[in-house]
Amino acid sequence: MHADPRLAVPADLHAIETIVRLAYSPYIARMGRPPGPMLDDYGVLIDNGRVYVAERDGTIQGVLVLIPERDAMLLDNVAVAPAAQGTGLGRRLLHYAEQAARAQGYRVIRLYTHETMTENLARYARIGYAETHRAEAHGLKRVFMAKPLD
Repeated sequence: MHADPRLAVPADLHAIETIVRLAYSPYIARMGRPPGPMLDDYGVLIDNGRVYVAERDGTIQGVLVLIPERDAMLLDNVAVAPAAQGTGLGRRLLHYAEQAARAQGYRVIRLYTHETMTENLARYARIGYAETHRAEAHGLKRVFMAKPLD
């Protein structure tokens, strides 16, 4: 059983960077460049209290980055270690993101993903996210989605 996610601390940096690299590397060939999450500065995000980690058996297996914005919580990144993929951890992290957004008073959670990550687009649509628009940012063709929170 996975424990609830906890706020990341600086000592978690290496594990976080490793999970992000392993989770996103398969998309490099498809996209022709590293996905945005591979370029983020996780040290700064940890220092700003934006990163959560999920552990199993004392090992970090999942990463969640939440960025509070004016009108919505941005689910900036969710990544699961390859060994933990298919265990429901990603689903639990997405659920936790929604709980955290509600707890901070948000009525909407939003995210974006690269248009070539079709598996993610389908996964988010299945759990209630709807596409709001598409745009190019930093040379990346992104699909923006949002989900109302009850």
